[in-house]
Amino acid sequence: MKRSTQRDFSFRVLVIVGLVVIECFTGLAAAQDPELQQKVAEIKEAAAKNKQALAEYTWVEQVTISFKGEQKKQEHFQVRLGPDGKPQKTSLDPPSSADSSGGGRHGRLKEHIVEKKKEEYKEYADQIKSLVQQYVPPQRDLIQQAYQQGNITVGPEAGAPGQYRLVISNYIKKGDNMTLVIAKGQGLVSLSIASYLDDPKDAVKASSQFSAIPGGPNHVSQQTIDGVSKQLTIVVQNSNYQHL
Repeated sequence: MKRSTQRDFSFRVLVIVGLVVIECFTGLAAAQDPELQQKVAEIKEAAAKNKQALAEYTWVEQVTISFKGEQKKQEHFQVRLGPDGKPQKTSLDPPSSADSSGGGRHGRLKEHIVEKKKEEYKEYADQIKSLVQQYVPPQRDLIQQAYQQGNITVGPEAGAPGQYRLVISNYIKKGDNMTLVIAKGQGLVSLSIASYLDDPKDAVKASSQFSAIPGGPNHVSQQTIDGVSKQLTIVVQNSNYQHL
């Protein structure tokens, strides 16, 4: 019995050691892939330069929020990047006039319920927008971290000669996925995300299309964010880029 226990223990140790070796070998193989190493270096450099260049611009952002396919709200902002690299926004919309109509107790109760529902969805919309901002634009340090952990694969973009894609897993959250499509010599073309809020069941999907400012950096021209569980969609359109 004692020998059997020792054999079982030795077998478990060998299995654990084997798994560790496989994991290390996978990471080492990724690090030694010259093509992957080159692509990662290119996107890291482009992300850093692009973010720095965008700090010299201001632009107009239009945000449209829809629930179950029906538009509920549209806002406009003047945007620029602050010293911390995060967007600073100033509303371009006139203040909304409060509804001073009567309606008695029943009307006030209904209005209260509607306002509470609006506030709930506004909070949810802010949450999913904040989540996506962690992915877009890609962060140089997080890309490097994913590369070192062997969480990046590279391959050609089907049907698009001269373009390739980087697929990054576990970029910010365990089980998330981000796909970057890059055109050689032009930079980022598109970016798609599959992530979630606190629970993987509360899925968030997003897709971003990029355009180039004439003589300047790339920027997100349009972005669609889907809060899957609540059927809430946010479409962001950026335009009128002006050098500061």
